Amino acid sequence: MEIKKSIYTVLALLLFGTAMAQEETGLGNGTTITGTGSRPIEPAYRLTISPKIIDTTINTNVVDYPLLNLKHETSTDVGLINPAAVNIKDVLSPLYNTYVKVGLGTEFMPLGEIYYDSDRSRRLMYGGHLKHLSSFGNISGYAPAQFDRTGVNLYGGLNERRYSLRGDVHYNNQGLHYYAIPIDTLIKDSIAQRYSDFGFSGSFSSHIKDSAKLNYTLGLAYNNFLSKKPSVAERSDWRARENFFGINTNWMYLHKAETYNLDFDILYNGYKYGVEGDTNTYALDSGLVNNNTIVILSPNVVTRLQNDRFKGKFGAKIAFDANNGVKARIYPDLELKYSMFNDIFIPYVGLTGGLEQTTFKSITRENAFVVPNIELRNESTAIDFFFGIKGSLSRRIGFNVGASFANVRNTPLFVTDTLYSQRNAFNVIYDTMNVTTIEGSVSYQQSEKLKIDAIGRFNSYSLLNNSYAWNLPQLQVILRGSYNLFDKFLINLDLDLEGGRKGLVYEDGPGVTLENGQYIVDLGFIADANLGLEYRYNNRISAFLQFNNLAAQQYQRWVQAPVQQFQVMGGLTFKF
Repeated sequence: MEIKKSIYTVLALLLFGTAMAQEETGLGNGTTITGTGSRPIEPAYRLTISPKIIDTTINTNVVDYPLLNLKHETSTDVGLINPAAVNIKDVLSPLYNTYVKVGLGTEFMPLGEIYYDSDRSRRLMYGGHLKHLSSFGNISGYAPAQFDRTGVNLYGGLNERRYSLRGDVHYNNQGLHYYAIPIDTLIKDSIAQRYSDFGFSGSFSSHIKDSAKLNYTLGLAYNNFLSKKPSVAERSDWRARENFFGINTNWMYLHKAETYNLDFDILYNGYKYGVEGDTNTYALDSGLVNNNTIVILSPNVVTRLQNDRFKGKFGAKIAFDANNGVKARIYPDLELKYSMFNDIFIPYVGLTGGLEQTTFKSITRENAFVVPNIELRNESTAIDFFFGIKGSLSRRIGFNVGASFANVRNTPLFVTDTLYSQRNAFNVIYDTMNVTTIEGSVSYQQSEKLKIDAIGRFNSYSLLNNSYAWNLPQLQVILRGSYNLFDKFLINLDLDLEGGRKGLVYEDGPGVTLENGQYIVDLGFIADANLGLEYRYNNRISAFLQFNNLAAQQYQRWVQAPVQQFQVMGGLTFKF
């Protein structure tokens, strides 16, 4: 401690003295002093020793383990594999070219059908169908109600890699009687009618797979439709004669997720009854001539997004109606749908419309008991808004629930004729109406063993000039089912229910009410059930029984035109 104190004292004196000296000589104020002195420096020398690494690792002896020479004997057994057997019959069932069905029903009702089709071919297809059904029975309390229907159809087609051809020729002949009148007031031949229908059609379609190319379809159709020729030769022109020509084209171009479509159709229908401007004094009616031409242009774009879950259609229909003057109309053509949860729910909504050509043939398809001299007007759906949801609850159950609201102009309605016939036939009147429809359907299918369909529909009509939509149902229920038992017994059942139908008559009577100056009759409720049974003796021969109108209900399909009651038909089928 004493030594430390002495050292600290000497350092303090030296610092004090230095400071005093700087103050006296003026060094503290920046004064420069110049002097001479000698400062010897020791000479430098170079080390002669080179650096080296001193390794401290201790080397160890390497231990060598020799390999043991071991050999194990192995054996291999090759097993035999039996060749696979392919049974073609289990994959592809035998195909028979010809199918024949013959039967006979109550009221002496013969049935005959023959179908001939080509063998399996990817390139060529052809065939023909021949059908006949007739009835020689009567309906109690009414005029003779016999009828017959015979039809022949021939078709063919050619499928190539880049195009396809289609063509068909048909001929149908239908005979009937206007039986909606008491039996003791007329002669059988005076109420007979016969329709002759002949036509052909063909189409050419391209199938170019390159998306940069335009695919198209060109179609051509002709049809001739005639009513019964009068028995008096001088009045041979006083029958319905109709000739139809149609050109249909479709153009399609695919670009990425959009498909561009253009439909261009030209439809001509020439209808004649008698001689224009002349009067048939025998039947107290006048000649009619109607040249009806429609040109429709329908462009639209269909887009698919999100792996086809979303589909949208955007387009319009431009129609030129040249029936009794030229009118141009534009209709919307829009639809949106979206698939949710892997097609379990598919909501959809759309807005559409269109112009439909009314012909004498189309009228008789709906009601064959019309008079041959009718006015023809094209039906125009100005707007049809619909929406709903469809989908599948499982792989076996599907459903659809929806509603629609439509405004339809020139809707044909059937009423009892008061001029040409003796009120045993029907004429056509036209009206504008708003139609609201609520519909639901469900279907169930278990492979080919069991199939069930159910459809329920409620219609509400609001007409411009009439109290009701004559003969159209307000409530409809349709049930269909089929069951296959061991591929031996086939059972088919269908049930049609209709209610709320009204008819227009022209005089008061039993069950007739007066509303808005019109005489109205309630057509009653329809409950039509049919059951079909078939027993397959083998793959080529079977027997069948068909039971029609199980409830034996003699309901009126049209005013004063009831249907036949319970019927049974049986027969055989053959394949060869």
